Amino acid sequence: MVRLAVMGVGRVGGEVAYLAASLGIVDELVLYDCAATLLNAQVLDLRHTGLTTAISTDKNDIRDADICVLSAGLPRDPTIKTRADLLDANLPTVQECAALSRGFSGILITVTNPMDVNNYYLQTKTGIPRERCIGFGGQLDSARFSLALKNRGITGFPFVIGEHGEHQVPLFSTLSQPVPEPMRDEILTELREASMEVIKGKGGTVFGPALHIVHLIRMVVEDTRDLVTSSCVLGGEYGIRGCSLGVPARIGREGIHAIEEWKLDNWEQAHMDEAGRSVSELCKKAVS
Repeated sequence: MVRLAVMGVGRVGGEVAYLAASLGIVDELVLYDCAATLLNAQVLDLRHTGLTTAISTDKNDIRDADICVLSAGLPRDPTIKTRADLLDANLPTVQECAALSRGFSGILITVTNPMDVNNYYLQTKTGIPRERCIGFGGQLDSARFSLALKNRGITGFPFVIGEHGEHQVPLFSTLSQPVPEPMRDEILTELREASMEVIKGKGGTVFGPALHIVHLIRMVVEDTRDLVTSSCVLGGEYGIRGCSLGVPARIGREGIHAIEEWKLDNWEQAHMDEAGRSVSELCKKAVS
């Protein structure tokens, strides 16, 4: 029996709960949201599907879940330039969720933006081992990178590490052909702006995040140890400490089974170092 808790059941959180239940990945749901009307509506909508998945709205059941997804907080809208700009707005919500997570012994998946900072905050404040705190975002960035490459006729292994935000680092050294720096910069700019077109058109991203989060949940449940970009609290990997950043990680039943350290080229290393500096400063601000 697999119990999934979702803290924050809006667009993404609600869709994750529905997909995980309808695909048979989880057997029980624990749903929590500070907006009682929304929470009740999501529970009723799920029950109207006819699924037999057990649903609890008791926040005390969160601690006994096998996996907990944190998707609570304000999403980006067209007036919010970067995910990092959501730190002050979402930190009180993350603090509340940290209190609910104390004593939690499962796998925590952080989605709320700025995701990397919030993942570091939760690991630091709850004391959950770092291998059980997974930040989500790199899978989505990598899928967008894959699309950008396909549109240019470039093949290879699309992977984006670094921050889930302005300081993301698409890896070009893993591709089948050299990509000149001007095109790298062009693609990086495109990736930074990829979500805003969706946000302006429909109010927020849903399908991409939800599907990739459910893939991540499946990796944990089935102990697949697949290699994906996950935001991990770093302890010297890639020469970085004091923050959580997207890196290639194998994900399984215990969370982060292993972090792989790949050799980066000069362009990639410079951008990764900048990501470390930027996110570390935000992490210091959050936990101080």
